[in-house]
Formats: sequence, structure tokens, C-alpha cells
Amino acid sequence: MIDLAAQSLGNMGINFDFFQKLALATLIGILIGIEREHRRPEKMELIAGVRTFTIACIAGMLSSYLALKINPGILIVSLAFFGIISAVYIYIKNVTLKMPGITGPIALYCTFLLGVLISYEYYLPAIAGSVIITLLLAEKQPLHSFATKLTDDEILSAVRFLAVVFILYPITPDTSYMGMINPRTVLLVVIFVATISFISFVIMKEMGTKRGIPLSGMLGGLVNSEATTGALSSMAKKRTELTEPIFVGIILCNASMLLRNLVIALIVDPTANVFFLMVIPQILMVIFSAAVVIKSKNDGHVNESIQLQSPFALSPSIKFALGFAGLSVFTRFANLWAGVAGVYATALGGFISSAVVTASVSALAVSGHVSYGTAALTAVLASIISTGNKMLLVRWSGPAELGSRVNKTFTHFIILGTIILIIWGFYINL
Repeated sequence: MIDLAAQSLGNMGINFDFFQKLALATLIGILIGIEREHRRPEKMELIAGVRTFTIACIAGMLSSYLALKINPGILIVSLAFFGIISAVYIYIKNVTLKMPGITGPIALYCTFLLGVLISYEYYLPAIAGSVIITLLLAEKQPLHSFATKLTDDEILSAVRFLAVVFILYPITPDTSYMGMINPRTVLLVVIFVATISFISFVIMKEMGTKRGIPLSGMLGGLVNSEATTGALSSMAKKRTELTEPIFVGIILCNASMLLRNLVIALIVDPTANVFFLMVIPQILMVIFSAAVVIKSKNDGHVNESIQLQSPFALSPSIKFALGFAGLSVFTRFANLWAGVAGVYATALGGFISSAVVTASVSALAVSGHVSYGTAALTAVLASIISTGNKMLLVRWSGPAELGSRVNKTFTHFIILGTIILIIWGFYINL
């Protein structure tokens, strides 16, 4: 009697596991299938809709479940069967119905594979995969629009960058030289920073002319704040009637640079110690920038855009890597020779790139060569110095009216930032 009860409980456990997987497979299939139904042309029968995609996901789950319980050959047969089904789907769609494209058949096969993942209890990858597939299917027009707006040079830059990354990264030594420089860490930071910049770059390419100069400036600040400021200033010199939106664009460019440096600190120092010690002064300066923008009388919908080099081009990536490694070494020796004052002096690198300074001091803090507080204060100081550098850029490349407004605003910004930095420095060192 006891054995029978134990066996019954065991069967209940197996049944619960099965129905849990069946329910998840059903939901994933419905999610992708609903998107396909939404794409149905009016008064036209869909080859594969919500029922087909749901059954495909359930079939993947059932075949792999049976393969685990009975015979692995069941899954092999099912994979071959759905491969044939997808091929037939492609033929009917392209040849019989004269509707070019293979996205639907590939999505159907991927849905089957998501069901397989569920049986092997890879729940999170299955859910993530279903969401990504649905988004890719739903965002057809924006993705096509984005692809057509990229130039050949930008696409080639991205391909070269990714090729170098995937070739170099696996063979790059994962060891620390001089106790400071880990080549693999340097390369990983470059990849992350370039990726963030490229995402901002493509959004700017897609939305810049629609949303106006201020948005282009804000997104450009995430790519390269110095280059963006120079480009906006040059535009103002040619078109003086755009001085107001360009002024707002430069302010937003500088604000997004501050936010970008916070993200870089978090990437280099996953413990977030540098990030948390930077966040208060950086956010206060961003709030000041927002207040300036709100007070400004600006028509943001000006049909102009700015041109920047793709962040995936090898030239900026190599410069960032060399700057990161070189400044890390320099900061370390400056610390040995002059103590904390030597580290603070490296903030002058903000005249070239505050992102490089932030990455370098964060890396040294992680390795224990400088304190987290010193790294954070140096990074904030570099951001303030970078703001001063933009005053020079506007003066050299922009009209006098724009230069006067930027100088006045950024002078207040630098004074405020310096006061915040001093107060925050006392607080950290208490």
C-alpha cells in the first residue's frame, strides 16, 4: 500500500513537470503565432498562423520529451520532419503564391526548436528566444529602414570590427602585465563601449532628421561628445538661424556624455563601487543641464542631422584601446610618484576623452592600485574638464553668438560641478 502511494506521488510529479512544459510551449507558440496572424494580408489565407506556430512549439516539446523518456531517435525524426515542412513552406510561399521571403518558414522551424529547449529545461533561453523572434518579426519595417540608411563604409566598418574582435578576443592573453594591464580586459571594454556607441549611432541615423538637432546632439554625445560638439558648431556657422536648437543640442550632448561615463564605470567595475561614488555629482550636473534645456526656447523639430564616424570603425576603437592602456599605466606611475594628486592630474585627459579617463581609473580601482573614491573623483573631474574643452571647440568652429551662450552656460556648469566635486570629495573621505 505504501509503495503504491509512493508510486502515485511520483507519477503526479512527472505529470506536473509535463504539463508545466506543455503550458510554456503553448504560450510561446501563441505569442509568435499572434504576430504572424497580425501580418496576414487582408482577405488572404495565411499559410502558417497562430495554430500552426503553437502546434510547432508543442511538437518540439513533445518530441524532445519522448526522446528523453523513450528513444533519442524520435527527436532526430522530428527535426528532419520539420525541416521538410519548412522547405515545403518556402516553396509554396515563393513559387506557388509568388510571395518572396523565407522569414516565416525559418520562424516556424525556430519555434519548433524553442519547444525542444523547454523539454531540456532551458526555460529562460526559450522565453528570451521567443521574445527576440517576436520582436524581429514585428519590427520588419523599422529594421528594413535602418538597414537601407547605413552606408557601405559603415557596414564594412562593423564587419571589420567584429571580425577583428572574434579573431583577437579568443587568442588575447588573459593575464595582467605590470600588475595593471590585462589585454583581454582592455579588448572587452573596447567592445562594450563601441557597442553602446554604435547603438546610439544607429538610433541617431534612424531618428535624427525626424526628431531634430537636440536629439541628434544627445545621441551623438553617447558616440563622441567632442566630435558631436564640433559638428554642431560648424553647422551653426553655416546656418545662424539654427543657433537655438544647436545650443540645446550641445547642452544635451554634454549631459549624455556624463551618463555614458557612468555606464562605462559600471562596465569596467561590475561591483559598481566607482559607479555609486560617481552617480550623485554626475546626476546633479545632468539635472542642471536639463534645467537649461527646459528654460531654452527651442523648436526641436528642425530637419537637420549631423555626420559622425561609425564607432565600429577600427580607427576610433584602436585609439580608445591605446588611450585606455596608456593612461592606465601613466595613472599608476603618477600615483607612485605623486600619490593621490598624481591620479587627479590624469583627469586632464578629459581634454581628449573623458571616457578613456573613466575607464582607466575604474580599472585601476578594480585592481586595487587606487581607491574607489579617488577613481570616482578623478572620473567626475575628467567630465568637468571635458565640458571646458567643449567651450574651446565651440569658440573655434562656431559663430560668436553660439560661443557666448555656451561659454556662459558651461562656465556656470564648471563652477557648479567643481563645488559639487569638493563637497562630495569631503563626504567620501570622511
